[in-house]
Amino acid sequence: MPANRSALLRRGLVVATALPLLTLAACGYGSDSKDENTNAKVAAGAEKIDDLSSVRIGYFGNLTHATALVGKQQGLFQKELGATKAEYATFNAGPSEIEALNSGSIDIGWIGPSPSINGYTKSDGKSLRIIGGSASGGVKLVVNPEKIKSLKDVKGKNIATPQLGNTQDVAFLNWIADQGWKVDAESGKGDVSVVRTDNKITPDAYKAGSIDGAWVPEPTASKLVAEGAKVLLDESDLWPDKKFVITNIIVSQKFLKEHPKVVEAVLTGAVKTNAWINANPDKAKAAANAQLKIDSGKALKPEVIDPAWKSIQFTNDPLAATLNTEAEHAVKAGLLKKPNLVGIYDLTLLNKVLKAQGESPVDDAGLGVK
Repeated sequence: MPANRSALLRRGLVVATALPLLTLAACGYGSDSKDENTNAKVAAGAEKIDDLSSVRIGYFGNLTHATALVGKQQGLFQKELGATKAEYATFNAGPSEIEALNSGSIDIGWIGPSPSINGYTKSDGKSLRIIGGSASGGVKLVVNPEKIKSLKDVKGKNIATPQLGNTQDVAFLNWIADQGWKVDAESGKGDVSVVRTDNKITPDAYKAGSIDGAWVPEPTASKLVAEGAKVLLDESDLWPDKKFVITNIIVSQKFLKEHPKVVEAVLTGAVKTNAWINANPDKAKAAANAQLKIDSGKALKPEVIDPAWKSIQFTNDPLAATLNTEAEHAVKAGLLKKPNLVGIYDLTLLNKVLKAQGESPVDDAGLGVK
């Protein structure tokens, strides 16, 4: 990572000052996720795929990553992988997950669109591919109703985003620009003060009064509402058909080339997980919460998880056209030079899996491997 932040701004989406991360002994990027759920055990007599002992999977402890949470908790990935063991690492921030992917510490990951774009462009298109979709929605602008009563009242206030240059930060900066207001993207200073704050401490910052609101993913948005905040805007309302990519699945290009059968197995698990989630929303919500408790030691309260869950759509479609739009937003904000994203997607294996499951293929919006 360049020491000079301005240099990084010129090269791609900026990586914020490192956030506190739990230590993964093997790589230092994320935290080991304990396999306390018995469903994840390897079935007797199962065989390894491509004679590979394990595949390393990364995800965040966010409900927008519920495909990974539920697929792990229900053992659906392991079922497809046979005796190739699914190993997991959790992350707090996209840049650290991209670093882990680049270093070979993980092979596949659930991650937001902005880190995906950043990782692809910074490597000149050599590090990763997006191989599937996972979730849409689940992002809101929540505010202190005593200080902010309408959208115009956001001007002059302190509003948190999770990280400089992350997906929500880019979305908020774009929304600010659409209001005709000015903010320096790097410092966050201007007509609105954009305060980059780790999601884990945003509720405490709100309670302390150091921020007046936040543009954040679930469950952080609903945690703030539980503290008395009000939902002022659901980002879904800003998008055509109210759909936009918030989480997709990436893979190391090296791993994809060397182990396509393993990647296909993980994608099969993801597709089956999304089908189970959509057919059993209450059970899936409970499964996601159970995995969050294993990973973090604390489950979400009903007043947090119930509204949060309702605002997220789980989909295999990567909504590629919206990723391209999000890249345009980053360019407009000054965080990214106009990128060439052709080749960022390889949906070949996903469409193979979807066909086998009797589902329709998905489109890469012209950004697939040629």
